[in-house]
Amino acid sequence: MDEHAAEPEPVSLYNCETPRSPLILSVPHAGRYYPRQLLDKSSASLERLQSLEDRFVDMLAVPLADRGYTVIVAQMARAWIDLNRSEREIDPEMVAPQPSRSGLDLSTKVRGGLGLVPRRVAGHGEIYREPMSDRDVSQRIVTIHRPFHDAISNALDAARGRFGTAVLLDCHSMPPLRPKSGHAPSEIVVGDLNGRSAAPCFSVRADAVCRASSFRVARNMPYAGGYILSRHGRPERHIHALQLEICRSLYLDASRHNPGPRLAEISQLIGRIADGLAEEALATPDTLAAE
Repeated sequence: MDEHAAEPEPVSLYNCETPRSPLILSVPHAGRYYPRQLLDKSSASLERLQSLEDRFVDMLAVPLADRGYTVIVAQMARAWIDLNRSEREIDPEMVAPQPSRSGLDLSTKVRGGLGLVPRRVAGHGEIYREPMSDRDVSQRIVTIHRPFHDAISNALDAARGRFGTAVLLDCHSMPPLRPKSGHAPSEIVVGDLNGRSAAPCFSVRADAVCRASSFRVARNMPYAGGYILSRHGRPERHIHALQLEICRSLYLDASRHNPGPRLAEISQLIGRIADGLAEEALATPDTLAAE
């Protein structure tokens, strides 16, 4: 769905009725629908707003639906609402009249301009020319944020109910990382909130799959995961959540704006990661709980 098409449903669901695997994939930041209201009120160009996207990550994940995996994809642009933020991560200065700060989570992301409703975009600065209404923010939460997270919760509960364990693989992309101490930078980062959102076996398995395919992998550095993992990862309830960050140079072209020649290859890699995580999830739940 591109920015000029008719407004889509906020969330696209694949194989959500009856789970065929304990592994669920989510894609929160690849939405390409830009509401006219956003374009009219933004001081940033469409191209600048698009820089907030995890460009075409949906094209990496959705093919796995053909193999029976449940896939949940947000269609609205991240510039409209960031689904990897909590409902309380609101910059009060973006809203008129300003809400009380006591009920808000003024996190590092919010202070950096990347809260629930992004305030800034790199290379430009402020997105909005004027503050928005509290009603506008509430509508974005009710019509987009909550349906997305409800879909994830429902899918994970259904998978756990059928298989005893469920695993969420939350798919993102990242800009190329810089080399450190003369070493080549990681191409893939697996995050589990430093062990809080998943049993260790899942991060170990994802890491091993990537290394077996000759990709450079890091764990939790520099991306450990965000709100999606903290909300949905409940290892004590046999619900585990990982974040997967894929370097954009692996699957986009040189412009970082269009699909590149390795798109299918990287989609197949995600498929192998999904297969490995599903295999781990089908181990005895009591064993996972003891780790």
